[in-house]
Amino acid sequence: MFNTKDTGPVADAVKRHWVDTRLPPGLRPFARLARWERPIGWYLLMWPCLWSLALASNAAGAAIPNIWYAVLMFIGAVAMRGAGCTYNDIVDKDIDDKVERTRSRPIPSGQVSSKQAKIFMALQALAGLVVLLQFNTFTIVLGISSLAIVAAYPFMKRITDWPQFVLGLAFSWGALMGWAAVFGSLSLAPVLLYCGGILWTIGYDTIYAHQDKEDDALVGVRSTARLFGEKTRQALVILYGATVVLFAGAFIAAGSGPLAFAGLALGAFHLLNQIRVLDIDDGDQCLQLFKSNSTFGLILFIGLVLDGLATYYFHAYS
Repeated sequence: MFNTKDTGPVADAVKRHWVDTRLPPGLRPFARLARWERPIGWYLLMWPCLWSLALASNAAGAAIPNIWYAVLMFIGAVAMRGAGCTYNDIVDKDIDDKVERTRSRPIPSGQVSSKQAKIFMALQALAGLVVLLQFNTFTIVLGISSLAIVAAYPFMKRITDWPQFVLGLAFSWGALMGWAAVFGSLSLAPVLLYCGGILWTIGYDTIYAHQDKEDDALVGVRSTARLFGEKTRQALVILYGATVVLFAGAFIAAGSGPLAFAGLALGAFHLLNQIRVLDIDDGDQCLQLFKSNSTFGLILFIGLVLDGLATYYFHAYS
């Protein structure tokens, strides 16, 4: 499996990352397949999980989210994001070879074979399954249910202008998982959180997709970046605006307190600033704005955690 060829980092990866400087050369192509040198992907997969966990903890009257569950969700996000990226690269190997930003990825550049990639994907998926089995039965079934969406996503860019919507269905699934882990069921709050997460994902991945719009047009890849074009800023106002409204609805449904809404207000300002400064023809800026959505995720999570602490101690000492 480790008979690989290290031809160097992927073009848009973080420079001088430990993946490229400290890992043995034979392992580097696998780490690149999993995007370990680009943690933004698992950040964005993890935040809906942690939001949902914190929201459920608040609703259950706990001071802080379950730390063990949070650790499991972190490990699961890294493993399943890596498996998803590997699967995506296997499916897209011919397209990636035609796009400037992606032709240096491990499969099109010859660092690993498709067979090696499939074995690595299976190992990561197995790690994700081990994590999933630590939860209650409802959560396990819910997690497995997401695999159909994950499997369909790489093909969507070939048949619809809205592949970002399908990505949102997959990447926001954690908004259901955290609540399910605490209560063993779902209710209105996590469903609203999930819907908001979908719109948030469409927004940030539209920004990301503007990096590749010229190459995408040449090879026939479809995206919301190409669909919205010069009206991207207006589309983001709708997408991000609806995201904030749906998140507020989720907080209300869960009985969240003022600090959760303060975090949401600060997060809304962050999203508004993305829209304000966006230049869809500046690929480097688009990448940085895309990555900044992890800050949005952190802001919301901190607000929910602080709200849980404040509510718990208010009731404990009142």
